[in-house]
Amino acid sequence: MANSKERLARKLNTADAVVIGLGAMIGSGIFVAISPAVASAGSGILLGLFIAAIMAYCNATSSGQLAAVYPESGGTYVYGRERLGRLWGWLAGWGFVIGKIASCAAAALTFGYYVYAPAAKYFALLAVAGLTVANYRGIEKTLAVTRIIVFVVLSALFVAVFASLGGGNIDSSRLVPFSGTGGLWGILQAAGILFFAFAGYARIATLGEEIREPRKAIPKAMMVALLVTLFIYFTVIAGALLAAGPEAIAQSHTPLVTAVEAGSLGWISPVVRLGAIVASVGVLLSLMLGISRTLFSMAGNKELPVWLAGVHPKFKVPHHAEVTVALVIGMVVMLWDVRSAIGFSAFTILIYYAITNASAWTLSKEQRLWPRWLSVLGMAGCILLAFSLPRSSVLAGGIVMAAGFVMYGLSSGRMKT
Repeated sequence: MANSKERLARKLNTADAVVIGLGAMIGSGIFVAISPAVASAGSGILLGLFIAAIMAYCNATSSGQLAAVYPESGGTYVYGRERLGRLWGWLAGWGFVIGKIASCAAAALTFGYYVYAPAAKYFALLAVAGLTVANYRGIEKTLAVTRIIVFVVLSALFVAVFASLGGGNIDSSRLVPFSGTGGLWGILQAAGILFFAFAGYARIATLGEEIREPRKAIPKAMMVALLVTLFIYFTVIAGALLAAGPEAIAQSHTPLVTAVEAGSLGWISPVVRLGAIVASVGVLLSLMLGISRTLFSMAGNKELPVWLAGVHPKFKVPHHAEVTVALVIGMVVMLWDVRSAIGFSAFTILIYYAITNASAWTLSKEQRLWPRWLSVLGMAGCILLAFSLPRSSVLAGGIVMAAGFVMYGLSSGRMKT
């Protein structure tokens, strides 16, 4: 591990951590994942949202307990390593980094398409570069940007709900459960996709070395951020379905704009578009933070090049890891599209949280803050949702996780020499 002089400074309080969690969660589920989720489940997406929320709660309790015991950067990479062994820690870190890089590419491309579709990839690269500079300058400036983003996005979502419900096109029959869905399997698929949007609370845990009083602050911040996000997601999705119906939402690349324009208040849709742009920036900002901190922790354990564990002498951030993350995201942006990244990312992140729950299951009675059965439910649920995703996502994710296993074997061999 890096020596004590190289560790990160504790500058965040509970409210700061909640803001970072909201900035990570609110965005992708509304502006990106809602369309494929509705395509899988129709109006049953609301049932899928409920399932995803239960899994998110289980995972939040496991993450919170583990973060209190291990208040350092790295999240489940650290937890798996300490509780289950180096292999599981490595696989968790590998799945997190690869899956979240795909999420970053999706968020960046969403930003690009909402700004100017013909040059979407170039605007996506510009967003990645700008946020790398913000992260590089230090956590205070990142937090200030996140506060602005959360305020703007929440305002835009309020406008979206108001316009959807007040546009005179409401039809309650559009919320009939299972209408136009693929049945239970489709609802499970929707839950897996929507879980992709809830996963932002873990950004709080990966910032463990930068939060003051982590044993108290981390569990509380994750719970508050999760409950606020669930309420917002339910309200916005229900409003969109009532205004436009599942068929229109499933086919739209801008579902909330479609919902607003279905009624008489369509003139207000530019405000929703602006919210989508800002939300994409917020998600990208928090994801890049989490990935760089995980790389920092893995490099500190010499399971990745030690160069990635470098800390800037002035800004006290893992600057080598942050620049590396930005370069890799840029390459993925030039090769991928928005929707193809979501299922792949969801699979790897669900496996990541299965390891989180397995790690929490091993905690002693004195270390536990919640019942052990929540960890069991979370682990089983994550595995079920992961393998309910589209076959192509399961196949691609499985290949990547297998590659991580091979890389672990190679890195272990190097460490023994």
